[in-house]
Amino acid sequence: MKNTLKSLWPYLRVVLSLLLLWLAARNIDWEALRSTKIEIEPLWFVLALALLVSANLLAVVRWGWVLRSLGLYHPVADYITLYFAGGLINQGLPSTVGGDSYRAVQASRLAQKNDVLSTQPTLSQERHEPIDLQNAPPRLRLGFLSVAFDRGLGLVGNNILGALGLLLSGSMIAPWGPTLGAWVLGAMLGGAAVGASLLKVQRTRSLISALLIKLGMGQALKGVDTAFGWPQVAVQLTISVLTHTLALCAFWFCLRAFGVYAPFAALMVGLPALGLLMMLPISISGWGLREATLSAALVLWGVDSGVTVLASVSFGIVTLATYLPGAVSLLRRRRSDASSTNKQRHATP
Repeated sequence: MKNTLKSLWPYLRVVLSLLLLWLAARNIDWEALRSTKIEIEPLWFVLALALLVSANLLAVVRWGWVLRSLGLYHPVADYITLYFAGGLINQGLPSTVGGDSYRAVQASRLAQKNDVLSTQPTLSQERHEPIDLQNAPPRLRLGFLSVAFDRGLGLVGNNILGALGLLLSGSMIAPWGPTLGAWVLGAMLGGAAVGASLLKVQRTRSLISALLIKLGMGQALKGVDTAFGWPQVAVQLTISVLTHTLALCAFWFCLRAFGVYAPFAALMVGLPALGLLMMLPISISGWGLREATLSAALVLWGVDSGVTVLASVSFGIVTLATYLPGAVSLLRRRRSDASSTNKQRHATP
């Protein structure tokens, strides 16, 4: 039963995405929307694409910094191609482990051009076979740790931006909205400050080091410092907040493409909330969930739900276009797998 549900779940996510899209669009008065004679301005989509590319390059800086502190050195170009390839997989390519796991595995590779490629699993195996971290080599564990730190810092940045949005305009949702924003902001910044302070205490460092050694990652303490130590954590969180802010501006540009001005404070509430909801594996890369959430949220600020759905779909398409360069890495790996398979066949007597 468990294996059946696991194999069917990607298809169920597609169904859930379509259902959520239908729920978001069913109450839209498309006739009234057409009568407004919206003039689409494509230049705003180009600007949105540029901002999303910039946001992802900033995220690469955050992830690459952590990777290098863990001893996983690669050229910067490799970090970029891996990040975009992982993002493309997360956009809906059939996969069990997901894009984050793919880039963790690839980032941990020691493989150089003169390595024997036949000793490596194929691209299909890496994307579909489960990973046993308990028996994984140390470098693979470090790869997953780097992605965990990257995602964790991104989540804190998302929450900080959402907390600022609640402080600015949370009263549009509920009277206690600004208070909630203050508590969330205090929790995020206070938690980061406490964590950085604890890393200054020798006893804490000894305990963390002992735990990492037990997990087979004795050299990972430097990565912990890079992600959460002072003053690095301040830079990391600044990068994270700026990354999400660029994505927010990209969505605002998609709204502008349809001639709509939306308050930034509204998007500072809606998009971080969407970021939290997208952690639930109930849709394909947020399709349907994004449209339903944002159309329901932005209507509180007087933004037409029909235009929000159109802008949200456009944002999804622009996001997919952002990660298309990652196909270069995936195609290169697939060709490498095919070449290795052919060599093995010719070498077999």
